[in-house]
Amino acid sequence: MLKKCVVWYMVLAMLVFGFVPHVDASFSPSEAANFSSNLRVGDTEKIRIVLENKLLTQRLQDLGYTSQEVTARLSSLSDSQIHSLAQKLDDVKVGQDSAVVIIIVLVIIIGFLVYLQVTGQKVIVTQ
Repeated sequence: MLKKCVVWYMVLAMLVFGFVPHVDASFSPSEAANFSSNLRVGDTEKIRIVLENKLLTQRLQDLGYTSQEVTARLSSLSDSQIHSLAQKLDDVKVGQDSAVVIIIVLVIIIGFLVYLQVTGQKVIVTQ
């Protein structure tokens, strides 16, 4: 009896799964593609703040760029290019994930020490 119920359940499930509607996929325009002037001003301000960093300014001067050349290049970028650059600036920050790495290492070490304590094993260091 159980076997018969399982067989009919599987037949019904396959029938239901067999009637999946046909779906056509296509690209739809993104809302983010419509950049406003306020977004450009905000992104430009974010880029300007980063460019005021002394190390970055010195590096650009070492490469032979003047501040006028950098400003001219930024003004010639399109809205989407400026937005993309402003979004990538957060990834460039040095050492932004170092605290997370330190915490993970500490958790692993503490977990290992707890494991040794629970199992009753000892670590003996000899010289």
